[in-house]
Amino acid sequence: MSSKKVAKPPAKKQKPTLAPTTYMDHDDKNYYIQVEMPGVKKENVELSVSDQSFCVRGAREDVELLGCFVLAHPADAENVKAKFEDGLLNIEIPIKKILKGKKVKIE
Repeated sequence: MSSKKVAKPPAKKQKPTLAPTTYMDHDDKNYYIQVEMPGVKKENVELSVSDQSFCVRGAREDVELLGCFVLAHPADAENVKAKFEDGLLNIEIPIKKILKGKKVKIE
């Protein structure tokens, strides 16, 4: 038996991955989220939303922007609105129920 070395295919060059700058706010009805994705085209943007989180991905020639975020309050993933314009992804996610916490006195 001969021990031939099998040539491996060249490794696929991967783009660096960066977390996009993301701003989040909410009131008692909706989350309001803005994700900065400069240089990304609309057709290269992906958004997925569950009842507890959301993930965004945007690819451009030099880098991939990727971020996943946990939501503090249960969300209505079926009625999300999203608009991408001028490198900004604006997302509105309805909140199913605000979870109330207890105020803590800070000394």
